[in-house]
Amino acid sequence: MGLRRLLRHLLMPHWWVIRAFDRATLTAIATAVADSERRHRGELRFVVEGLLPVGDLLRGITARQRASDLFAQLRVWDTEENSGILIYVQLADRRVEILADRGIAARVAQSDWDAICRAMERAFKAGDYRGGALEAMRQAGEILARHFPAGERNPNELPDMPVVL
Repeated sequence: MGLRRLLRHLLMPHWWVIRAFDRATLTAIATAVADSERRHRGELRFVVEGLLPVGDLLRGITARQRASDLFAQLRVWDTEENSGILIYVQLADRRVEILADRGIAARVAQSDWDAICRAMERAFKAGDYRGGALEAMRQAGEILARHFPAGERNPNELPDMPVVL
């Protein structure tokens, strides 16, 4: 673990997370998730974390590893068709990761999700957190609608509201 990374995590105030993802932005993301999920059978979860827990930071946990842990903790894997998607934003490291459950990963290349991640990172770097997140929801929804179109039965299996850690 580098000193720069350690300092970024230790010195980042929680209010920065709230400023980047205020109540209106979180509500807009939740609405975008709900609208998107009407068009497909996938389940989207959006998680924002300002800084890693100290134990994870000291163990050198990457944003991808943390996303994997949260994928399990939030039970994103626990959908009927294995169609859960986690969009994880790690603000201190300035990283975005998208993890897809095995039902989706069998049909959609990780490079498609990585392209959405990099676009979000560029938008966030420019200070456009709301726009970057909403565009990611739109793009993810298009991919899911193509591979998992909505059917007669389309339950909402995971909460739509983003999680802020």
